[in-house]
Amino acid sequence: MTAIALAQRSSSHLARVLEAGHFALTLEISPPVGPNRAAVERQIKLLSSYADAFNVTDNQSARVHTSSLAVSIMIHQAGLDPILQITCRDRNRLGIQSDVLGASMHGITNVLALSGDAPIWGDHPQTRGVFEIDSINLIRILRMMRDDQVFENGEEIPRIAPDYFIGAAANPFAPPHDFRPMRLAKKIAAGADFIQTQLIYNVPRFRQYMKQVVDMGLHEKTAILAGVGPIRSARGAEFMKNKVAGMDVPDEIIRRMKGLDKDAAAAEGANICIEIAEEVRAIEGVRGLHVMAVSWSSILPELVTRLGLHPRPELTELEPSTTATR
Repeated sequence: MTAIALAQRSSSHLARVLEAGHFALTLEISPPVGPNRAAVERQIKLLSSYADAFNVTDNQSARVHTSSLAVSIMIHQAGLDPILQITCRDRNRLGIQSDVLGASMHGITNVLALSGDAPIWGDHPQTRGVFEIDSINLIRILRMMRDDQVFENGEEIPRIAPDYFIGAAANPFAPPHDFRPMRLAKKIAAGADFIQTQLIYNVPRFRQYMKQVVDMGLHEKTAILAGVGPIRSARGAEFMKNKVAGMDVPDEIIRRMKGLDKDAAAAEGANICIEIAEEVRAIEGVRGLHVMAVSWSSILPELVTRLGLHPRPELTELEPSTTATR
């Protein structure tokens, strides 16, 4: 199925924005640690007009949070387009297929397939990760459910096929670097309609990655959203550089933030994010931005406005498609 056909039948607002040829924007909403409905409602109110779709993290950093599905339902009920993140770490095949069917029943169409961080790095290090399948196989299962109306075991899904716009993650910075475009190709072959990348701080490395992606023609088969986000302090930058797997934070960024007080460091972190976002949005093959601000959602409206990406495009019911991604 082509992306044009998918967008025409899908109720995913993100799919329609991309297919109409607009530069897409997604933001992240983190479920609270406790059952704090008001905290989710505050984020929805703050961010509702600033993105085309909203990622809902799934026990991020292998720490217990409120269910990503529950928060995605809240976002959908508020009239917004959630992206349900779902990891292979916490569920087997039965649990995954059950949860994504439940999401579809509630009108949630965007699903981001992730392997998930290892439990040893989280708040329950004694937990055994499931990892019965990997993210590529999760993408394949979602595609089978949508396109073939079958479960992974081949049995038919009765009456209605679920409606999914399938997303995947990409990390241009994890070694071996030359393998990363090939892994992206596998995810696209499995059925990924859109890609969101790891946070980008090393722009030259990302530019080289995208050159390989474009040379392979992968940018024509999926929509790539570049991940950007602000850092609040030099200490935070050093932590990301040294303690977070798959992150590449150049020393220059740390130097720019060193010695600044709290407010000045936050302002400089926002400036760096804007600079990086402006650079990566001009790189061939980038179709949008995914902006992540961990525990700092209040900065997102400012960043989006400074980037000239607010207000977001309003789509007519039959707005034509101008692109042909998967």
